[in-house]
Amino acid sequence: MKQYKSQQKPPGSQAIERAYCSMDDLMRLRFDARALQMPSAKRGIRQQTGQHRSRFRGRGMEFAEVRVYQPGDDVRSIDWRVTARRKTPHTKLFHEERERPVFIVCDQSISQFFGSQKAFKSVIAAEVTALLSWAALFYGDRVGGIVFSDSRHYEIKPTRNRNSVMGLIKALEQYNQVLSADLDTAFPEMDLNKALQEARRISKPGALIFIISDFQDSNENTRRTLHQLAQHSELVAIQVYDPIELELPPPGIYPISNGQDIAMIRTDDKAFRREYESAAQEQQQLIKDICDSATTPLISLSTRDDPVRILKHGFFLRQDRC
Repeated sequence: MKQYKSQQKPPGSQAIERAYCSMDDLMRLRFDARALQMPSAKRGIRQQTGQHRSRFRGRGMEFAEVRVYQPGDDVRSIDWRVTARRKTPHTKLFHEERERPVFIVCDQSISQFFGSQKAFKSVIAAEVTALLSWAALFYGDRVGGIVFSDSRHYEIKPTRNRNSVMGLIKALEQYNQVLSADLDTAFPEMDLNKALQEARRISKPGALIFIISDFQDSNENTRRTLHQLAQHSELVAIQVYDPIELELPPPGIYPISNGQDIAMIRTDDKAFRREYESAAQEQQQLIKDICDSATTPLISLSTRDDPVRILKHGFFLRQDRC
């Protein structure tokens, strides 16, 4: 595929509408977030009216009361201190928590700084993070997360207040605004696997964890870490991709941009097209296999999609696993 660089916008080309996002952009999404509903823990990515319920045995439960032991009660729930004090067996009763922490991992690495449609992947990822953060806050859930680039990361533990969402939004703007094709990422200090390890350290059992990335760095370490996270939390993977990454456009000459300069690419080499699309299919299959091994639903979102529409469709309608 040959490239032709130009400082001028070529005739007939369309500029990317959103190469960067601002805090104001992400703040406005709080209105759209009211159209979303957090997925049910019991039924995965599926609508459920009312409060969330945990599907994890021994987790997502809160203490209700102590009463006299009755036949059929779980002996593991006997309160031995009360039993000793009152000289008769007593058992603890629990009910499921009415909220759970929502933890969001957002990829703002250089691989996200690409787009051929309405927006760059980095912008879509930031918008999805903001939408999920606002939606979780509206439903009374604790919200926290990690925003990471190739060189650093920002983390905030889940809390049930607006400050946690504002902290994430500020980090999203900051990390997004510094993305540039000129960044030196030859030796990245941070990547998806390290971010997932941080999520495992910070998040609590029973959390709902959203992972928003293009998953281009996925490998066997990703598989292991996702599997470990899935033991105690519910995971939802949201892959942000550009259509060109999966399938080249018809043979011809096309403009691409890094948000500043314009480059022209040729896609008429048949051998290159076969090799390119074969590699893309292999990468997609790897991502799906990794998610499947951790029983993690996968929502795919392209740079030409409306994030609100795709998230609503994914949460309400999707039953399949990736």
